[in-house]
Amino acid sequence: MEVIKLLEYLHEIFETSSKVPVTGKILVDKKEVSSIVDQIINYLPDEFKKAQWVVEEKERILGEAIQESSTMKKESIDMLKKQIENHDITKEAKVRAEEIIASAQRDAKAMRLGARDYADEILCQLEKEINEKGQVMIVNIKKQVENFIVSLTDEVSGDLDTIRENIKELRGMK
Repeated sequence: MEVIKLLEYLHEIFETSSKVPVTGKILVDKKEVSSIVDQIINYLPDEFKKAQWVVEEKERILGEAIQESSTMKKESIDMLKKQIENHDITKEAKVRAEEIIASAQRDAKAMRLGARDYADEILCQLEKEINEKGQVMIVNIKKQVENFIVSLTDEVSGDLDTIRENIKELRGMK
């Protein structure tokens, strides 16, 4: 780190140089300062190259570490998934889940059959009730029709009797 030493020496020259009154400026030996600046310029490229290499190396190492960390994380997750899948509790849970599903399917089938049987029973009862009510209605309608016919016959007979009497009376008037 020669550059730092040279910069410190240059700073010391500025601090110890004689000052021009009122202006705040200093007097320095041009050759000496120029020589130091030239040395700094000569050292800088090497120092910059080394610094650049250090930065690039740091970035490369960090990148590799991040990539390796990501790979290890994925592998760990995959391994955990496999362990979970192969664990006895998971296997038991799968078996229990299948049993629950089978039981639910059996219950659903029983409910469907029960509902179908119930609907069939209700419809059969309805059919029987409609038949019975229909028979009663037919009997009632027949009775009403017979009563109407008897009443109509009686009325027509009464009217015919009146007409016959009127005819006899008219024939008797001659």
